[in-house]
Amino acid sequence: MDRTVLLASPRSFCAGVERAIEIVERLLEQRGGPIYVRKQIVHNVHVVRSLEAKGAVFVEELDEVPPSATVVFSAHGVSPAVRAEASRRELDVIDATCPLVTKVHAEARRFHARGDTIILIGHDGHEETEGTMGEAPMVLVESVDDVEKLDLDSDRISYLTQTTLAVDETTEVVDALRAKYPNLLGPGSDDICYATTNRQIAVRAVAEEADLVLVVGSKNSSNSVRMVELANRTGTPAYLIDDASEIQPEWLEGVRVIGLSAGASAPPGLVDEVVEALGPKEIREHKHAEETIQFTLPSAVRRAD
Repeated sequence: MDRTVLLASPRSFCAGVERAIEIVERLLEQRGGPIYVRKQIVHNVHVVRSLEAKGAVFVEELDEVPPSATVVFSAHGVSPAVRAEASRRELDVIDATCPLVTKVHAEARRFHARGDTIILIGHDGHEETEGTMGEAPMVLVESVDDVEKLDLDSDRISYLTQTTLAVDETTEVVDALRAKYPNLLGPGSDDICYATTNRQIAVRAVAEEADLVLVVGSKNSSNSVRMVELANRTGTPAYLIDDASEIQPEWLEGVRVIGLSAGASAPPGLVDEVVEALGPKEIREHKHAEETIQFTLPSAVRRAD
């Protein structure tokens, strides 16, 4: 059966992910291995395996890194406590934190300095959330139900959000917070990043036309998981796959139009492999936005150019 594949655009790598990967690759070229990376540099198993093959060593915590070695902080950011430990161990730190995550950390410090009670909308246990919560005392909420349980006694309450949340669900949580705390203050601009927003809008558009949606991304990728959830909320069955090998034949039965996208940490080549695996088809690009943002590399990496 001939099928149509609707390619959601933008998809795959965002500027923050490209920057983080390039930092590790350049360090490996300039200094050779091993280059240690705290946590996964980005949440994608294929990216991690590729960098491991080139000499990167991924660790969970800094006590696994030899003294004075080079260590890269992942795109998701770290808390001040982690930075202090790296300094104590005299590690050579190269920071690959996405600049948009750094923005949220700066907001947390600013809100705390002016005396606000801070609410963070985010996912418990996510590395980005852990890093942000290390910047200042704050309360974590994940849902409208969590908001209903809050009992804050403060004249100044402000909120921040994780950068990779579902836009529509976050809006509901913010609305609930504002209804409960009418004087609620927020960041000057949205914390949910442009790439997350663009990919969600694009995947919603293809989901509305498709019989099935496939999102390429790893299970621990927050923005990828949110895209699948969003597609499912349109009423279209949607699945998260790491690569083409995870496509189940029963998903394709009777399906004529397939929406296809990829999370911001998924390599573009994986999308090409999925298109190839789907067999004879018409391919149509469904473009929402053109992304031209680029982030500057850290000076320690740029100097060797």
